Amino acid sequence: MRFETSTIKDIAKALGLSTSTVSRALRDRYEISEETKKLVLAYAEKVNYRANPIARSLKERRSYSIGIIVSEIANNFFSQVINGIESIAYNKGYHVIISQSHESQQQEKLNVEHLASRSIDGLLVALSSETQDVDYLRNLYAKGLPIVFFDRVPEDFETHKVIANNFKGSFDATEHLILSGKRNIAHLTNSENLSITKERLEGYKAALAKYHIGFKPELVKYCQHGGMHSTELEQAVKELLPLNPDGIFISSDRLTTGCIMALKKNNPEVAYQIAIAGFTNSNLVELFNPSLTSVKQPAFEMGQVATELLITMIEAKRPITEFETRVLDTELVKMEKR
Repeated sequence: MRFETSTIKDIAKALGLSTSTVSRALRDRYEISEETKKLVLAYAEKVNYRANPIARSLKERRSYSIGIIVSEIANNFFSQVINGIESIAYNKGYHVIISQSHESQQQEKLNVEHLASRSIDGLLVALSSETQDVDYLRNLYAKGLPIVFFDRVPEDFETHKVIANNFKGSFDATEHLILSGKRNIAHLTNSENLSITKERLEGYKAALAKYHIGFKPELVKYCQHGGMHSTELEQAVKELLPLNPDGIFISSDRLTTGCIMALKKNNPEVAYQIAIAGFTNSNLVELFNPSLTSVKQPAFEMGQVATELLITMIEAKRPITEFETRVLDTELVKMEKR
């Protein structure tokens, strides 16, 4: 059974007005009398009239929709980014369509192509851990689709980007572990492909260098799918434990929470002896056991800034040729070991 909605033609017929008069009244045009506007609006509310977005998009050649690509919505960080995106988009008359890549380049590409075929006005993208080739995004961008990257960004793509200060966040977290007396600090991180992986590794290295602690490559473990597969994360933790780390700096939300679980599963006693600092936007950090010093990213703000930049591109009357990379500060939330 198909749901039928009232149209402008239905309202015009019922009120004995022309469709153009009804259309202008609904749009609050100055040439229509207040009396006619009230009549039309009252009847439109009575029959639960809703403007046809398809007709509007065909007329204006815009869909008033924005596509979002993230690895997974369940990730605390990305869910907060999406909240920020929606807070701006809806206020400016745009709907959002969210797709998950699940850290798969193939799924990411399929999602993007599907969104593009639905005539979205613009795209907000955080790349998957597998993504190395972004040519398919370049092709869409070259054809006029506005794209803004956030968090996980490509290096050589001329458009707006919004990121956290990954270097400083990593430096601060590693320095905190060092000042707590730790010297054999491991680093658990994402795929080597990602921009955040490279930037956070450099912050970790810089903190070690400042305190004259030698960098040991064997203490760095990469999780190519960002901890989405528990076996991958558990294997990384198993490889680290024989190296006797007294601290672990962890580079992402899912890895941080997952590492604590893996440590407790593999060796509960050791789990409480290792100091942990990691990126996470979880609101339950104070409940973690063992305790965790966290690096919080301004996820909500990141979503807002990225959306504002994208809408600026969408609504620009002329092609935009100057782009910026916005770098937002992180916050180190220290937690004493229980």
